[in-house]
Amino acid sequence: MALTRERFEQLIARSVDSVVGTDRPGSVIYYNDGAKRILGYEPDEILGTPVVRLYPDLDEARRVMAAMRDPGYGGLGIVESFQTSFVSKQGEQIPVAISGTVLLDEQGEEDGSIGFAKDLREILRKDQLATLGEVAVGLSHELNNPLAVIVNQLDLLERDLVRLAGEADISVEGERLDALRREAGRISEILERLAGMAQQQVYETIEYIGPAKMIDLRRGELREHVPDPRLAGLHILVVDDDLGIRGSLAEILEADHCVVQTAGDGVEALRCLDGVQFDLVLSDVVMPNMDGFELYTAIQKRHPQLPVIMMTAFHYDRDHVIKRSRIAGLPGVVFKKPLDPARLRRVIAETVEQARKGQSA
Repeated sequence: MALTRERFEQLIARSVDSVVGTDRPGSVIYYNDGAKRILGYEPDEILGTPVVRLYPDLDEARRVMAAMRDPGYGGLGIVESFQTSFVSKQGEQIPVAISGTVLLDEQGEEDGSIGFAKDLREILRKDQLATLGEVAVGLSHELNNPLAVIVNQLDLLERDLVRLAGEADISVEGERLDALRREAGRISEILERLAGMAQQQVYETIEYIGPAKMIDLRRGELREHVPDPRLAGLHILVVDDDLGIRGSLAEILEADHCVVQTAGDGVEALRCLDGVQFDLVLSDVVMPNMDGFELYTAIQKRHPQLPVIMMTAFHYDRDHVIKRSRIAGLPGVVFKKPLDPARLRRVIAETVEQARKGQSA
């Protein structure tokens, strides 16, 4: 079907973008359905009135007109995707990108202008969501690391409290430790939800009814820590760029009579492995210089029988480090920070046992 002038005018009239035309003095002479939908004015309210009323002020209208006459914005008499704002009938400022041109008469004199304005609200909203997502991922990681240290220190504090108290009644102190663990659980859940929102790029205000769901980190009555004999004498390398996590994990494992060495990144870890025989490597996923996947693949080449366990403060595998490591042969155990010290000790013992069985077989 040929595109007749009548058909062309119908398409412009029904365009989802705002199309506004003006005469030489600057009065509106054309106003399409898209402009009506976005700005809220009926045609009879806007036709014949100065186009400046669509802008926040006279200076902004003049800025757009000057851009049309500046060859630096797409050519002389042309403007392409020039960002400005329109003001709706309700007074809302709407960010738009205008592509337009100055109209000339038969003598080459200016006879008006026509502009196509794209509503940028949804585009800018998605840009903001992407930025918020980056902030959320960074915030989740930065808070999970100190939270992991807090949980580790609580485990050590409980152990010392039972040892020092002897037969004394320590129920009040136990309740306080339980309260701290519950609050750590709430923070962990909030960070997990924040990371999930970032991954899905969906941000909504949700009204909670009843108590908020949270991770229950309570352990019941305080009990004396009994070291796991399977851990005694194990040489373990803890690799994490966070000094607090390295230190607290070393304390927890040393209390079970492990021999612990720490490294701040994968490069330092490989230097440690060249000089000492270790039974297991406990490594962070996201680290500078060499991430967990790169460290794991390097260990596979140099020490193929050495088991590796990974841990991460991120709630989803942003850089596919875990996925790539599992494809390369990493066992399925990956800890989310903050770690559960009891489960960590158990998994370390079981992992080393399995590795030794495999070596003997």
